[in-house]
Amino acid sequence: MDNQYSIKVYKQYFNFASSHFLIFDDGSREPLHGHNYRVMVKGEAPSLNSDMVFDFLDIKPIVREVCDSLDHKLLLPKDNKQLQVHEDNNNYKVICPDESCFSFPKSDVLLLPILNTSAERLAIYINEQVRLKTQEKFNFKFSTFEIEVEETPGQSAVYIHKEEL
Repeated sequence: MDNQYSIKVYKQYFNFASSHFLIFDDGSREPLHGHNYRVMVKGEAPSLNSDMVFDFLDIKPIVREVCDSLDHKLLLPKDNKQLQVHEDNNNYKVICPDESCFSFPKSDVLLLPILNTSAERLAIYINEQVRLKTQEKFNFKFSTFEIEVEETPGQSAVYIHKEEL
């Protein structure tokens, strides 16, 4: 039987307040709105290193850094082919498939390499960012890494990445 160990971390400061809107398959969009997102992390490993899966003191600042990068921003999906985003001096001009148009200061916007700004896609993005930073800083990979993004209390999306070891 294969052993599997895990850590779970969810701190009050693993959060970010951001605005977004989804673009639906038919080209319609939801109204611009915001959430106070919360993030929870679970990492697994097949063995313990120094009696730990991974040090809590090392993972917490990484998750916090990723959350902070999303905080107080309008999140836009750079990879959504239905959404047009153009630079206009210090602003982004955003044209939606329904021909509605917005202009936002660049400093208020975060263009993310995702298809949409759903909680599911944000969970994938955060998972990738935390895994990348953990690999870069500590040369460590979890065998399974899970991110849960809570959009509102009782409503969350989970993405689980399984590493090919």
